[in-house]
Amino acid sequence: MEREGSDGRLGLRGLQNRSGEIKLRKRKSTLYLSTQEKSAGRRGDLLGENIYLVLFTVALRIFNCFLVQTSFVPDEYWQSLEVAHHMVFNYGYLTWEWTERLRGYTYPLIFASIYKILHLLGKDSVQLLIWIPRLAQALLSAAADIRLYSLMKQLGNQEVARWVFFCQLCSWFTWYCCTRTLTNTMEAVLTMIALLYYPLEGSKSMNSVRYSSLVALAFIIRPTAVIPWIPLLFRHFWQEQRKLDLILHHFLPVGFVTLSLSLIIDRIFFGQWTLVQFNFLKFNVLQNLGTFYGSHPWHWYFSQGFPVVLGTHLPFFIHGCFLAPKRYRILLVTVLWTLLVYSTLSHKEFRFIYPVLPFCMVFCGYSLTHLKTWKKPALSFLFLSNMLLALYTGLVHQRGTLDVMSHIQNICYNPNKSSASVFVMMPCHSTPYYSHVHCPLPMRFLQCPPDLAGNSYYLDEADIFYQNPLNWLHREFHDDVPLPTHLIIFSVLEEEISAFLISNNYERTAVFFHTHLPAGRIGSHVYIYERKLKGKLNRR
Repeated sequence: MEREGSDGRLGLRGLQNRSGEIKLRKRKSTLYLSTQEKSAGRRGDLLGENIYLVLFTVALRIFNCFLVQTSFVPDEYWQSLEVAHHMVFNYGYLTWEWTERLRGYTYPLIFASIYKILHLLGKDSVQLLIWIPRLAQALLSAAADIRLYSLMKQLGNQEVARWVFFCQLCSWFTWYCCTRTLTNTMEAVLTMIALLYYPLEGSKSMNSVRYSSLVALAFIIRPTAVIPWIPLLFRHFWQEQRKLDLILHHFLPVGFVTLSLSLIIDRIFFGQWTLVQFNFLKFNVLQNLGTFYGSHPWHWYFSQGFPVVLGTHLPFFIHGCFLAPKRYRILLVTVLWTLLVYSTLSHKEFRFIYPVLPFCMVFCGYSLTHLKTWKKPALSFLFLSNMLLALYTGLVHQRGTLDVMSHIQNICYNPNKSSASVFVMMPCHSTPYYSHVHCPLPMRFLQCPPDLAGNSYYLDEADIFYQNPLNWLHREFHDDVPLPTHLIIFSVLEEEISAFLISNNYERTAVFFHTHLPAGRIGSHVYIYERKLKGKLNRR
């Protein structure tokens, strides 16, 4: 009774008026807020965060999208947009991966849906076909950035979250990749969002079904997406008290549904039942045939790949590894595990480790949080160094192969050139294709499918061409074989085939800057040569 009376005195504080009534003071604790009041307090939120933060992130990624006007790797077109264009408009070119069923249609289906909507609305102009998919990818990346910020607010505090968010937004490699239509970009997006629902110590949004669904979706889009999640999944299983329940009621149903969805989608477009995830892993991991496209020493990710991707974040990452709480060790283990696994494969690329880059930003954020005296110089250094790299790689480096497509679009829609044809004499897949032209203009390029038969002396068409370009051209276009009206070459090839160009009345009509770092078959400029009829030469 004494406790009850004490609670009463704490809960009731009022003034007794003349009639004996007691007026109660309204409590302002959030525990007593009504449902309407709570929802009203969240009206300024979007994606669980302040609406201004969300709008700023979305605006930044859209700005980011338009400031990336260069090419990175062929897969950003040939494994996504070109496939989507073929799905919707029934013309184009599918690379050997699709004839061998190494790739699934789940990811291209996203862009095919966009193309179909534009087509039904009569708005399928080539510029919209190029930019709308990239804007869609930019919005997804913005959502992932916000989820990373939400996670860090739960695990750390507002200050840590702020600096992790800053590191994520100013990362030059994230800027360079996050708006590209690459499966690696979607893998990174799904990994970041899934991490929000993963049962990390201190997380308030744990949900096994949500995070495992996102991981499963990443797996069917790109099977190697499971590599970073192996230590995370094992940790979850080890710490889970109800292990059998986790497998039977969460992992297995999610895996069954997503894999069934992948099988049905690929059955529709391949015309037969195909498990592309197994084919992909068999080719790239078990048979290691990716070496056909280049190989690197085992230490490449540690000595070059990882330092380049992190850029000037590297010293802050190392510093943060010593400062971050123990609960973040699993993220560091994940990064090291991913680097080690990819190091066992001969074919290595920067983009393969892009999905673990946000994990590294966590440690960079902790480093900035603990800096006191040098914080402002460090922030200025990080921002300026990354922005210089981002702007150079996004606006200057390797832009010629995209700029040349605008010229091909003009050829396609020029009524005076109805018989035009284009031959791209570059390393295979150097340029996009019909997704950036959007008309059935006859086009050809040097092909480079790998040898799947095990021939020890196999050379693809591009290799044979570059052994002796002039002889190859004379053999290919002998006698009455029609010549293409337009040739596209890198500047390094011009002198070697000049005799062929002169004898067949080709004239250079356009020049596009490509890179300050020409190497091998890649020149500093892209040239377009147009064939002129005799008697109508317009030489400058």
